Amino acid sequence: MNRSTASIINEYGPFPGVDSVAGVTYDGQQVWFAAGRALIALDPANGKTPRSIDVAAEAGTAYDGQHLFQIAAGRIQKIDPRTGHVLATIPAPGGGNDSGLTWAEGSLWVGQYRDRKIHQIDPETGAILRTIESGRFVTGVTWVDGELWHGTWEDDTSDLRRIDPRTGEVLETLDMPAGVFVSGLESDGGDQFFCGGANSGKVRAVRRPRRAPAEGRDAGVPAGSTSG
Repeated sequence: MNRSTASIINEYGPFPGVDSVAGVTYDGQQVWFAAGRALIALDPANGKTPRSIDVAAEAGTAYDGQHLFQIAAGRIQKIDPRTGHVLATIPAPGGGNDSGLTWAEGSLWVGQYRDRKIHQIDPETGAILRTIESGRFVTGVTWVDGELWHGTWEDDTSDLRRIDPRTGEVLETLDMPAGVFVSGLESDGGDQFFCGGANSGKVRAVRRPRRAPAEGRDAGVPAGSTSG
């Protein structure tokens, strides 16, 4: 297993009226982050927050290229980002113990914090299709270039982990600095992750390690995602 210290390349916030940041996702231009009573859009180019959606936003956030998905109170809401309307809801697999959320290859992937699990679920019904075990409390989840990453937060430490999606084996770990915690995780599809900063009220950008394509890709696993 490769282990190194996470490189934080930018910090955004804290933001007015935001006590905590949970899930994060990226729509190709803006980062969306869950702030309890609202989903807030963040422009990572200038750090401004040009708009928000009034919706319960307590945990993971995802984007499928058209819709936002947001965990709140044991359910996953499907949201039109243009109007802010909730179009549908499905049960979350943890029934209120869910954390991270991401979209990849037609499925939602949901972290379960204290259960140390990641579930692949049907986005129409919420049915569990697959479960991956983790060795630590799971926060944010993301897929990028065939790699499955998740955040952890346990015993007052956090890290980002790349794991084997078939076995759950930890392949690489990025240790966050002391006192810096990860409550949500998103890849921009390139060289950085966006991390929710929990009670710091911040969103952080962390450099993503790069490898040769053969190292990061396995047959039969998703090629990319947008997540939280």
